[in-house]
Amino acid sequence: MLTDDLDYELPADRIATRPAEPRDAARLMVAYRGQDRVEHHTVRDLPHLTDALHPGDLLVFNRSRVLPACFHATRADTGGKIKGLYLETTPDPDRTTWHVLLESRGRLTENERLILAKGSTLTLRSKLPQGRWSAHLHSPLDTLTLLHRIGVTPLPPYIQRQRHAEGLPPVTPADARSYNTVFARDPGSIAAPTAGLHFSEPLLAQLDHAGIQRSFVTLHVGLGTFAPVRTRQIEDHPIHAEWAHVPAATIHAIQHARAHNRRIIPVGTTSLRALESLPEPPPSHSDYAGMTRLFIAPSNPPFPFRFTDALLTNFHLPRSTLLALVAALPGVGIRRLLDWYQLAIDAGYRFYSYGDAMLIL
Repeated sequence: MLTDDLDYELPADRIATRPAEPRDAARLMVAYRGQDRVEHHTVRDLPHLTDALHPGDLLVFNRSRVLPACFHATRADTGGKIKGLYLETTPDPDRTTWHVLLESRGRLTENERLILAKGSTLTLRSKLPQGRWSAHLHSPLDTLTLLHRIGVTPLPPYIQRQRHAEGLPPVTPADARSYNTVFARDPGSIAAPTAGLHFSEPLLAQLDHAGIQRSFVTLHVGLGTFAPVRTRQIEDHPIHAEWAHVPAATIHAIQHARAHNRRIIPVGTTSLRALESLPEPPPSHSDYAGMTRLFIAPSNPPFPFRFTDALLTNFHLPRSTLLALVAALPGVGIRRLLDWYQLAIDAGYRFYSYGDAMLIL
């Protein structure tokens, strides 16, 4: 498949620069694949959409928490300023080896020291592909404590650019809350599992009351999820590994849903990738955890989805792996998906991380 096939034009005013308030006030496009029907609602309508959600349906959420991964540092030798992004997302308990993206005016060198805070420095060890560095942390603080002291929320660059164009601060303290889900628990992501951002505690309670089941996975969102596709053929795109964890309780829940002919509905592409990364057969009495490079795109033969009967997701960037994944769903395809996107653009939907959502049934 050509990467150009994943392209579309989006007016700048359709890029959401702030979240809906409250969260569940975001708009929701419901697309029925089998009926060629589209409806327009809000996310808070979900418990009442009896054609869309049925008692016993299983929603699967990603409970990864976004790190305050953006930081500034000073070059120990020259005093030059550095902008950094912490990338390491493997479950390393010490977290003294950092993988980072660094932006500086001058050329960085191996063994150079960067000052993060009083008593905390990074020593650059080796240059990695795609502009990354491996570095060693020297600090009396553990990584998470240090990041919370020196870091800010890593909002996507397109949000920061659009806010700047509108005369707004690129990142605010409120983003630390609004760019995390209400059920976020496991710190490790550098971008939010955005479909889950729309769910509030009252909405989750209403879904429980309606008989909608709920389970959780963790997939720490890294470069692999949002890196742009630069290859001519989508299949040639190298995707970064990301850490996924599917608890035994979730494996039991999806097996129970399958045994009772109930639908499994991942909330977000990261939840989908975590489920579809499970081995065959999944472990019966234990958690599954490991690195995944699963890349799903339209193909022949089509990808064999095992644990995805529907999908709730946001509207994704053009030329992205996420757009390719959604297009790969049975009965969708890129042409139909882009037709739905054009409907959303014409209807004034807000796009990307802080934007609105669609439910594909």
